[in-house]
Amino acid sequence: MTSTLLTRAARPACRTLTSPSAILSTAQLPPPTTTNTTTTTRGYSTSTETTTEHKPRWAHTPPRAKAPFSLRYNSRRPEYLVNSDPKRLDQFYIRMLGEGGETVLSEEVKWLAVTHKSYDQGRRGFNDRLAFVGKRIVQLQTSLALVQNPANSAGPVAEDPHGRQLFAHPALEGLDSLSDSTKVLLTGKTKLAQLAQKYDMQNVLRWSPRKPNNLAASGIELVMAHTMYAVIGAIALEKGGHFANKVAQDRILEPLGVKTIA
Repeated sequence: MTSTLLTRAARPACRTLTSPSAILSTAQLPPPTTTNTTTTTRGYSTSTETTTEHKPRWAHTPPRAKAPFSLRYNSRRPEYLVNSDPKRLDQFYIRMLGEGGETVLSEEVKWLAVTHKSYDQGRRGFNDRLAFVGKRIVQLQTSLALVQNPANSAGPVAEDPHGRQLFAHPALEGLDSLSDSTKVLLTGKTKLAQLAQKYDMQNVLRWSPRKPNNLAASGIELVMAHTMYAVIGAIALEKGGHFANKVAQDRILEPLGVKTIA
């Protein structure tokens, strides 16, 4: 009983110590002092401040995609320089697409179509998806050309060893030449690379060869054929499939000797 009375008697004393009259109100508190502080963001690759100046993606590596240091310490690998001149790129599209070819694609897509995934570790974008679509378009137009014009076939079909005669019909004449081997023979990577050299693609191709002193061993044929498909895919992306089909027929298949029927 005595302890209970002592506890009840101590409570008012505690409340008087924490009463509102003993605490300064918010209005009585001194205003907070303001200091002029600036926050700066630093890039991962260097200790300098990153600039907010807008640059196209093809022209620079995103700062947040850079490592704090290079993993190739004291590398003896020679640097491989690539094109960064928009005028030279426009001349390539004029050679490949004809007069006005530099205006067919937007600025960003023009650079993306000629950028391989090996360049700058793919941090500026690359043309794999465009090449996937473009290859399907070129292969489809090649198949249609083989079916519609059997003369595109590499040679006559072998005779049956048992002397049997297959069912023949004018509508089925082109099916004999429709095969994967025939399409590879007509539009293989070697032929596409040779056609790309006629358009001077090697001067605007953005890639990082494994052996800068030996481009053939680095697979330049495959990369150039891949880029030819990417240009067709880029045209399909921005101009539609009908326009891309026409470009594939006129600027790729016909120079390779594959006759197409509109």
